[in-house]
Amino acid sequence: MGNINDTKVNIRNKKRISKKNLKEWGYAYLFLLPMLVFFITFVVYPMIKGVYISFFDYSLRNFKFIGLENYKSLAHDKIFLKSLGNTLLIVLANVPLVMLVSLFVSVVIYKKSPKIRSFFRGVFYLPTVASVVSITVVWGWIFHPSYGILNYLISKIGVEPKGWLGDPKYALICIIIVLVTLSVGQPIILYVAALGNVPTSYLEAAEVDGATPFEIFRKVTWPLLMPTTLYIVIITTINSFQCFSIIQLLTSGGPAYSTSTIMYMVYERAFTLNKYGLASAMGVILAIIIMIISVVQFKFFGEEVDY
Repeated sequence: MGNINDTKVNIRNKKRISKKNLKEWGYAYLFLLPMLVFFITFVVYPMIKGVYISFFDYSLRNFKFIGLENYKSLAHDKIFLKSLGNTLLIVLANVPLVMLVSLFVSVVIYKKSPKIRSFFRGVFYLPTVASVVSITVVWGWIFHPSYGILNYLISKIGVEPKGWLGDPKYALICIIIVLVTLSVGQPIILYVAALGNVPTSYLEAAEVDGATPFEIFRKVTWPLLMPTTLYIVIITTINSFQCFSIIQLLTSGGPAYSTSTIMYMVYERAFTLNKYGLASAMGVILAIIIMIISVVQFKFFGEEVDY
């Protein structure tokens, strides 16, 4: 009889616990509901709609199912392929530069006093929170062929002024420089915070063992920074693929599509030529590329990450 009574008590307790859990989950999802509705309405639904539209010849006049024709046409579109190449070049240049510059700056300013450290963190983070338009206007003035400060400075040392944004040889390099300056703010903040979480006992033990500063950084500090580095690499990669506003404001994809990217092509095809199906196909391809590269990066860096 005792065992039977104990079993009944356990069953009642489990029912009470399950009802309590259901009530807590209900309140939790109730508070999450506004954000879930926002996420589904403005993120999930547009993504599904974009994939759906990519199979149609969709313009202001037509809405006709054409299957994979948009994707097939992109495979032979020289402008799209050039834009894809430009996008990959921006990513391959921007991601390593942002990581190296932000890591170098973080290591240098972390050794300074708290006031100096805070000052430089604010200086480097300022472009991140400032208006992209205002910053781009300043860079447009710097690169201006007639009265830009860059041409003025190089002319003082005997170098002939260049048409930086109007020359296909230099335009993409200028875009990458601007993108790097806009991208290093957040990684610097993250790296400085991560350096503060490195146990000093590890560093002191390495010094006692006779390790050089470089060896301490490579063997102790760098492995402990890998979770932060993984996040920075993935986020910077995604932001580099989505580079648009800088190009729109400085070069409009020119000259001769030398600075055009997939994101700019999506804008141009959709809102200039009204080819929404073709633009959606470009967006789907871009999303697939970002997903593949992010998975590869996670596999590559994730093996060394210890959470």
